Amino acid sequence: MSLFDEGQAQAPLAVRMRPTSVDDVVGQEAALAPGTPLHSLLTGGGSAISLILWGPPGTGKTTLASLVSLVSGRAFAELSAVTSGVKDVREVIEAARGRASINGPGTVLFIDEVHRFSKSQQDALLPAVENGWVTLIAATTENPSFSVISPLLSRSLVVTLQPLTDASIAQLVVRALEDPRGYGGGFTISEPALVDLVHLSLGDARRALTALEAAVIATEADAATVIDLPHVEQAIQHVALRYDKDGDQHYDVISAFIKSVRGSDVDAALHYLARMLEAGEDPRFVARRLMILASEDIGMADPQVLQTAVAAAQSVAIVGMPEAQIILAHATVHAALAPKSNAIVTAIGEAVSDVRRGRVGTVPPWLRDAHYPGARDHGHGAGYIYPHDLPEGVAQQTYLPEVLDGVHYYRPTQHGAEAAWSRVAQRLEQLRGGEH
Repeated sequence: MSLFDEGQAQAPLAVRMRPTSVDDVVGQEAALAPGTPLHSLLTGGGSAISLILWGPPGTGKTTLASLVSLVSGRAFAELSAVTSGVKDVREVIEAARGRASINGPGTVLFIDEVHRFSKSQQDALLPAVENGWVTLIAATTENPSFSVISPLLSRSLVVTLQPLTDASIAQLVVRALEDPRGYGGGFTISEPALVDLVHLSLGDARRALTALEAAVIATEADAATVIDLPHVEQAIQHVALRYDKDGDQHYDVISAFIKSVRGSDVDAALHYLARMLEAGEDPRFVARRLMILASEDIGMADPQVLQTAVAAAQSVAIVGMPEAQIILAHATVHAALAPKSNAIVTAIGEAVSDVRRGRVGTVPPWLRDAHYPGARDHGHGAGYIYPHDLPEGVAQQTYLPEVLDGVHYYRPTQHGAEAAWSRVAQRLEQLRGGEH
């Protein structure tokens, strides 16, 4: 069975408008270029090679799998990783194996959201893929390098699908209005409404066509045939952001947020903050990242940023959303506009590196604990100079192990408070040089 065999009359617009040939597919020119594995499968020249289609929602993964079945004459079987277990996988594979044993048509096995399959479920696919009983086409919105087991990856080719461009989305909307499978010319759309609908679709064809269907209903309610801006706004009350808190979008957006703050772009930082919070990200997670950033990327250039970040984290835990977004914005703005220094993270990184490489040496005897009975007999604490006994408050003595003599981990920058606090920086150099 193919998706194109379904009764179309009452089907949603996105189903009715599914491409029925490779020429109808819009927006995936790179993946469908002549000579690519996907193009070969869709033009009937491909073997039983298995594919993993990786891309965001609404980029045509399900459609492409069904097209392979339609073009090649292979049987089509579909499993959803959300509702299927190992038993379902094995039943489909046995049926495909039976067809293959009598030289019947091959089987295209489409698995949606394969990243949700457990390791045992993915393992169950291996014999069928290895022996060519099925042409596996697995769809995932998450990076397959992290979500698909290595044996299955090695037996498949990964095809990356891109979000559709605004031009491609507009093309699909216009086609749906004109095509007999859609509205057959019964409705048109104004330019402002088209621009708004395309913008709110976020590169997702399914979202665009679903929004168009709702906009048509709103237009009909006004006894009109021209879809205008109010109809689109009525159809889409709120943009459902594409954001998986356990997947790539989670890591990509928080990465963009951190890098925007580090790059002192306060507007970009606020954008990514809003994007995370609107998508339901835990505000405590954002607060924790701001605390790390305060030391990692700002440090002594503005020591007060860490205080702001800690206060924000405590406040967020007490207040909660939606007011917590104001507190996080406060901390984000402070961090983004603060002077930057990575001197602290560099310092601890170099110190840890030395320790891991075995550059530790022994603790100088005068620094060792001398509080227990007999410690003095071993020379522990002998020769230690108590800094507070001196007028300058600083003792000229060696603190580092001998093997690390002369090592300087902390190197202040000339940014923000690290530069303004020049007296301390100069004092540090004097101390390292043995001056008082």
